[in-house]
Amino acid sequence: MANIDADDQAKLFIGGSRNPDDTLNKAEFLDMKFGNRHGLVTGATGTGKTVTLQVLAEGFSRAGVPVFASDIKGDLSGVAAKGEPKDFLAKRAEQIGFADYEFEQFPVIFWDLYGTKGHRVRTTIAEMGPLLLARLMDASEPQEGVLNIAFKLADKAGLPLLDLKDLTSLLNYMAENASELSKEFGLISKASVGSIQRALLVLEQQGAEHFFGEPALKITDIMRVNPNSGYGQISILAADKLMMNPRLYATFLLWLLSELFEELPEVGDPDKPKLVFFFDEAHLLFDEAPKVLLDRVEQVVRLIRSKGVGVYFVTQNPLDVPESVLAQLGNRVQHALRAYTPREQKAVKTAADTFRPNPAFDCATAITQLGTGEALVSTLGGKGAPSMVERTLIRPPSGRIGPLTDAERQSVMDRSPVLGIYDEDLDRESAFEMLGARAKQAADAAAARKAEDELDPAPPAGSGETTGWTLPGFGNKDEDEPKGRRTVGRSGYQRETIIEAAMKSVTRTVATQVGRAIVRGILGSLKR
Repeated sequence: MANIDADDQAKLFIGGSRNPDDTLNKAEFLDMKFGNRHGLVTGATGTGKTVTLQVLAEGFSRAGVPVFASDIKGDLSGVAAKGEPKDFLAKRAEQIGFADYEFEQFPVIFWDLYGTKGHRVRTTIAEMGPLLLARLMDASEPQEGVLNIAFKLADKAGLPLLDLKDLTSLLNYMAENASELSKEFGLISKASVGSIQRALLVLEQQGAEHFFGEPALKITDIMRVNPNSGYGQISILAADKLMMNPRLYATFLLWLLSELFEELPEVGDPDKPKLVFFFDEAHLLFDEAPKVLLDRVEQVVRLIRSKGVGVYFVTQNPLDVPESVLAQLGNRVQHALRAYTPREQKAVKTAADTFRPNPAFDCATAITQLGTGEALVSTLGGKGAPSMVERTLIRPPSGRIGPLTDAERQSVMDRSPVLGIYDEDLDRESAFEMLGARAKQAADAAAARKAEDELDPAPPAGSGETTGWTLPGFGNKDEDEPKGRRTVGRSGYQRETIIEAAMKSVTRTVATQVGRAIVRGILGSLKR
């Protein structure tokens, strides 16, 4: 059997294709200059998708390309350790003529939203934005409108929205001042505000508060190259616990894609990608997603290629991915599919129709007959045209197949280049503290006025004396009025200022949070 040459650093070796008589045909590669043209890895459970994902991640890393991948089951963590000799690995290497097969470990950074199996990864409420936040909360159209107003209000008033308590405080303020704010920003329904607040409480109970805050993740920290080996760092997101909240999982990865799209410069078509992003369980991104979100995904996938980023969706069924997105995925690895139900039969046909046909075999029939670790492979080549589909045995990975132990994972984290950067919470002054401070100022001013009124009678009605405070940037309709003051009306009645209302709102928020903490403590003691 002839040996295949897998040493070309400009190409990623995927495996060896077979002739109809089961003899070795040729090596199958993914050309690095087309690595940013995106890809798709599909197949039923147990057909080898995770190993294929590991092979691709290793190949990109070996070429100096940083990789970000979610690890649903924990199996992908083994890429951080050198592989171990096993009979089935040696047999696979022999079957495809891979004489230079060696074991090696790869540079890995572990991430975890909950901070238990990796470095903490966070973003701020402001960076998430109203669209993705509405998706996370499954908000209705009126609720999404209120969220948009909240973000606009925060921006105008200079109120940083960093974590959930910032947004909660601002929403409390909006509910208390809905009538006044509606005149400037449009209708603000107290019912919609209440629904959003309840949704935020659900998110908090599901652990989303771990995700919102600072220090926020810097995109450059998932685009590192190991200075010693020259290999691209493989960033692995521990997603086993995160998958208990699928909507948070999908929203986080979409946010990360959006951040890459917004922050990275245009590079055109580089010789190799700047970053490769693997989105496992990709169907969670599209399930019940509103059209505006699907449009956003399509836009990001279509345009992020010019930023040098390749996006590879990993899912069980090609029907999980909308056609508008599927059309952007040039590199395909199709593992076996079952065809017992009408939908499964449709999936087989869809998968077969997306490949450039090979006259040597029937693609639809082959998809149902593929063995574990075997796949139909088609990649872009030449001038960017898809290659003829080949029935391919996927090469064995060089890293360990299977998860690391807890001790091994901790050892990797202790040597991490981002050690100490994200592991401690940072709670700087933001909307919650600023609203509280301004409310306290209003309370002190009100107390001073009351003391003065007890010593001195109130000035005659219509005298124009002003007192009190308003939030900067909004709330003053009369430009002739001194900024930050209020006027005693002709009737002598002094209306409650926006800050006074905010003071009450923030006081209630703080009391609610303290009360909730006390209740949790009582319940926790009862459970003991």
